[in-house]
Amino acid sequence: MAKFSSYSLVRKEILKKEFKPIYLFMGEESFFIDDLTDMMDKMILSEAERDFNHSLFYGVDSDVRTIISTCQRYPMMAEYQVVIVKEAQRLDNFDLLEVYAKNPLKSTILILNYKNGTVDGRKALVMSIDKVGVIFESKRLYDNQVPAFINSYYRDRGVQIDGKSTQMLVDYVGNDLSKLVSELEKLQVVLSGKQPRVTPELIEKHIGISKDFNNFELINAIANKDRAKAFRIVSYFEQDQKNNPLVMTLYSFIYYFSNLVECYWLPQKTQQSVMKALNFRSTFMTRDYMAGLRNYTVNEVMEIISELRTFDAKSKGIDNPPYTTHGELLRELVAKIMH
Repeated sequence: MAKFSSYSLVRKEILKKEFKPIYLFMGEESFFIDDLTDMMDKMILSEAERDFNHSLFYGVDSDVRTIISTCQRYPMMAEYQVVIVKEAQRLDNFDLLEVYAKNPLKSTILILNYKNGTVDGRKALVMSIDKVGVIFESKRLYDNQVPAFINSYYRDRGVQIDGKSTQMLVDYVGNDLSKLVSELEKLQVVLSGKQPRVTPELIEKHIGISKDFNNFELINAIANKDRAKAFRIVSYFEQDQKNNPLVMTLYSFIYYFSNLVECYWLPQKTQQSVMKALNFRSTFMTRDYMAGLRNYTVNEVMEIISELRTFDAKSKGIDNPPYTTHGELLRELVAKIMH
């Protein structure tokens, strides 16, 4: 079975310019595949070297033999030539690349982008790549891993971000990393000062997420049984349902209450134990769970989860009275949760 490298290790080796003849980047999360490929594409060749030493293929309209033939050429007035195959999963006879992988040129760097799936690690091609190159499987992040990704992304760039700002972005974007990074870059452009910091006010101004009226604050209100605050947010959502879709709010509710159930079975219900159980990076993320443990019983939470399933079906038109808006459904749901 072939050995797979981690994203951080591959990135570190690229930055140190420790290149291998073949890279197989595969998996469900396209962001990491694109990020590593773009990084290598920019670092290996200078602009002057690219004209004769850079080849780009797309699997849907490329031939394996042509790719192999290109890889077997020597670079012109450069140390390397770079051959990139995008959409490699759509390449006919993909496994025939083993012919080249058995004896690759050290002066050629072949980068294979195999998205929306993986290649069996026991295949001869993968085993051959493992001996001479790098294999990386790009997996989608779980929702509870996204805050750590945001913090790491900004830390690497010398930017600070607080817990509320992080959660606002997670609630707004979810685990779509390509869209998330686009928003992170947008915020970074407008930052200034020696210690740049992303704040809820900055997010509200430049991305359009209200710092007071969002799913993060709604869950905070529900956890603390603050009915006035909760229904102020619901009213705001009703007035702007396009930018506050019910499906995202339901998703946030299901995520929160499913995690809250786990907390009831902890021997010690402290911030530290909740943080560890839910794999959070800071105690800030536990505050709504501590409030939920104080204000709801486990039986109440189980009933709420059952209601969430019912309202999820209603939002899709199942057993829902005609002409009922998503705003009305949300108001009814919040009333049931906080009765």
